[in-house]
Amino acid sequence: MTRRQLLSTLAAPAVLPAQSPKRRNVIFILVDDHRFDAMGFLKGQEWLETPNMDRMAREGLHFRNAFVTTALCSPSRASVLTGVYAHKHRIVDNNTPIPKGTTFFPSYLQKAGYKTGFFGKWHMGADSDAPQPGFTKWVSFRGQGNYLPARLTINVDGKSVPQKGYITDELTDYALDWLRTLPKDQPYFLYLSHKAVHAEFTPAERHKGKYKDKTFVFPKTMAATGEYAQHRPMWVQNQRNSWHGVEYPYHSDLDIAGYYKQYAETLLAVDDSIGRVFEELKQRGQLDSTLIVYMGDNGFAFGEHGLIDKRTAYEESMRVPMLARCPELFPGGRTVNEVVANLDIMPTVLDAAGVAAPKGLDGASFLPIAQGKPANWRKELLYEYYWERNFPQTPTIHALRSERFKFIRYHGIWDIDELYDLQEDPIEAKNLIFSPDHQKIAAQMRTRLFDILEQTGGNNMPLWPDRGGQQNRRHPTRTKAAEFPPQLERKER
Repeated sequence: MTRRQLLSTLAAPAVLPAQSPKRRNVIFILVDDHRFDAMGFLKGQEWLETPNMDRMAREGLHFRNAFVTTALCSPSRASVLTGVYAHKHRIVDNNTPIPKGTTFFPSYLQKAGYKTGFFGKWHMGADSDAPQPGFTKWVSFRGQGNYLPARLTINVDGKSVPQKGYITDELTDYALDWLRTLPKDQPYFLYLSHKAVHAEFTPAERHKGKYKDKTFVFPKTMAATGEYAQHRPMWVQNQRNSWHGVEYPYHSDLDIAGYYKQYAETLLAVDDSIGRVFEELKQRGQLDSTLIVYMGDNGFAFGEHGLIDKRTAYEESMRVPMLARCPELFPGGRTVNEVVANLDIMPTVLDAAGVAAPKGLDGASFLPIAQGKPANWRKELLYEYYWERNFPQTPTIHALRSERFKFIRYHGIWDIDELYDLQEDPIEAKNLIFSPDHQKIAAQMRTRLFDILEQTGGNNMPLWPDRGGQQNRRHPTRTKAAEFPPQLERKER
């Protein structure tokens, strides 16, 4: 095997030919900022409840190592729809326009006779809610939209209509209403793209206060110093006292415990939505024949490493929930350990529909591993994030995440790299970049990272004109770590 062939197996699994001659219906549910462990059966917090997600895992598959290749809304969503890394599709931040000539995969389904419906947050191509090519039904809104009815309207097939109710419920209404218009022999792809659980978290009225008396367990790595903060990069330490840090979160005195509870209460309506989708498919006689895939567009930190929000290459940011259910395609009740990514959604949906995937994708159909078949699957995954002018505290990041180790490299700043043994240190508390026993691993992963960037065309930095102001304030009176609950106080206290 040549070096280039070897690199190809490192960068992405082989794209197998479409294996499902049946034109299978597919429902893809994408949720905003849903972190990987915020599901009841995983006990991210002991009291969290998600009965329909739990059912989906019980009757289908839980992909425990699912990731996004850029932990930011627009780039991640673009990778879902194109099957390639952000440096290829070039939608590298939330302000980037969609490059001319971009083809999203529902267009291939349309050509194969599918009806395709999009319902929810689009968030690409600036602040537009205009219908996009590839969809026969379109329901969306500008930017982040609103949880509750406000001045912003909903774009329904090019016409502005008032928002009537709570957005998670209303998007589900639109999606299921459209489904009911389709003959049962009409193949379809339904993309339900929830605003939830993006900040500012606003639970449905029926869920408000459900968790108010629960105790939030703070992450161990929230502490500023000590055994859970070994060799942390200086930019991470500095960011503690900034827009995305625990000492000055969103330039406010935000209570992170209460913030998480609002997040968890807001997620309950998403879980209700999944239950409604199940019930509608059961009524149509399509519950077991429809491929349902649930995924987050990126994770979210609630104090890990002293940070909130996403963007970073830490697990809480780049790792996401992924569930899939289709008894006709694969047996359920299993956990899949292979590394899968947002890049794999496009080829997987096309595979399930019996439509050949185009050449040049960075992702591949995960149906073979879902079915337990031998597959030449990836052993590691590239992660990339490009510095944003309006959130300048986080630098450009490239990372390589293997099944056991993660190497993180920062571009354009005077700081240290990071290396973590995820088997021994799953919370990424001990940076091994200076460990004599790990120098060979760090060097190998650094080399492979650049090899994969070269192979996939990622050596040229995608640059766009500056857009937006900068969130660059720090709290003027805070010069050292903020106070934390007793279990997180510095050891010397």
